[in-house]
Amino acid sequence: MTMDDIRATSAANGAGHGTEPPDRLERSITLLERSHPKLSARRPEGRAARLILFGVLGVLVVSAVLAPMGTAIAVCGFIMLLYLIALGYRLQLVIHRPDQPSAMRVDDEEALALDDADLPVYTVLVPAYNEPESLGQCLDAIAALNYPKHLLDVKLLLEDDDEATITAARSRPLPYVQIVLVPMAEPRTKPKALNFGLLDARGEFVTVFDVEDVPEPLQLRRAVVAFRRQGETTACIQARLAFYNSRQNQITKWFALDYAIWFDWFLPGLVARGAVVPLSGTSNHFRRTALIAAGAWDPFNVTEDADLGVRLHRLGYQIELLESTTEEEATSDFLNWVKQRSRWYKGYLQTWLVHLREPKQLWRDLGPKGFLSFNFFVGATPILALCNVVTWSLTIIWLAASPAWINQLFPPAIYYPSLFCFVVGNLVCIYMGMLSARETDNADLMLSAVLMPIYWLMMSLAALKAFGQLIIAPSFWEKTVHGLHHPEPRVTVKAATAGATELAEGGP
Repeated sequence: MTMDDIRATSAANGAGHGTEPPDRLERSITLLERSHPKLSARRPEGRAARLILFGVLGVLVVSAVLAPMGTAIAVCGFIMLLYLIALGYRLQLVIHRPDQPSAMRVDDEEALALDDADLPVYTVLVPAYNEPESLGQCLDAIAALNYPKHLLDVKLLLEDDDEATITAARSRPLPYVQIVLVPMAEPRTKPKALNFGLLDARGEFVTVFDVEDVPEPLQLRRAVVAFRRQGETTACIQARLAFYNSRQNQITKWFALDYAIWFDWFLPGLVARGAVVPLSGTSNHFRRTALIAAGAWDPFNVTEDADLGVRLHRLGYQIELLESTTEEEATSDFLNWVKQRSRWYKGYLQTWLVHLREPKQLWRDLGPKGFLSFNFFVGATPILALCNVVTWSLTIIWLAASPAWINQLFPPAIYYPSLFCFVVGNLVCIYMGMLSARETDNADLMLSAVLMPIYWLMMSLAALKAFGQLIIAPSFWEKTVHGLHHPEPRVTVKAATAGATELAEGGP
């Protein structure tokens, strides 16, 4: 699609502010379907995809009956090959990480030098659901933004049946914060609420903050400067995320390292290579016209951020990084963490399946390298997390009993590459965690980096849950509970959302 086509799509979707759709709620649900129907997760997978899936399953079942050991060896070989390619790709991202910082740096002086008359209206979308206890921190953070308040278009997006959060919001009225009540309708997801707010947005630029976020006060000004350095094809500038409760417990320490590896290694590598960038769920700054032209967020995809990053790339837009940090709360409870991570994995699977509906077109849009990158980074992330359950179980069985049938499963052609992935992949990942801890001046997280394999086991449990939910409830949004952190001095670990840990796994 050319830029002229994109502008035409933008105009057709009412990109100019002041264009009020006849049914805002219905529009917020169908915005992507109307502009790019084949890229909506609402549509069931195509007949061809179902035929291929059932065909592969049928062949596996028949083969398992006729030649069970041969089939098991073939499956092990396929998993090994997937690990090997995914590991190789992630190693490339790490090895070829740019020497110079890939994130755009805007000095304080340059950000503050912008005269108010030169600043555009900036829309800030803040979705919240059942989070009255977090609103005070949220409103304080927005008030602290160093941006003219008459140029802020802040929309607090609340579900209209969420009485507790609505009451809390109305108890602290701010003239530049508009409380937007999103009518009850399926799907009840964050992206639907974002679209509802976007359709009434006035800003030239749009950003998303979660209700527990504390953005750096100059972030909006820095983003304006960064956008003006770029051409119109730069649709999104992603800021960093970090945690203010990274030392709360072992889960938050692992989470902090998880994100640090993502933002310090993988994300810069993806941007430097011009590859598809799965966006984070917050602190991403958009040109409003480009956002609407791309169909905005998919209400039926539970990682709407990652999907939007892929879609923007396919449309010819660029994504850049911004050297500015937003602090947020790391999930500290095990069950809550599994809910959040399984939603991310499910969304990655949704994104992968949606964009593979027309593989030839995807190949043309992304090119050979981009096509392979998409499959072995986005698609392989949840699949390999699930495969870990199988491979680690076989390893434990072998160490415990050394049964002969495991020897048969791993002939030399499979055994040695598998051993390489197991030893090199895990050691490199642990080393990267230790290196990230050192580079971010958090040397006390070194032990947590050594213990990361336990965290990867948690990822596998989340992947199991994600695959099950993908079948029975693909668009179900499992809410992450916030406000579980304990009051403590803030300690920042450089990081970003939707992180990745294992080189052979990645992360959402």
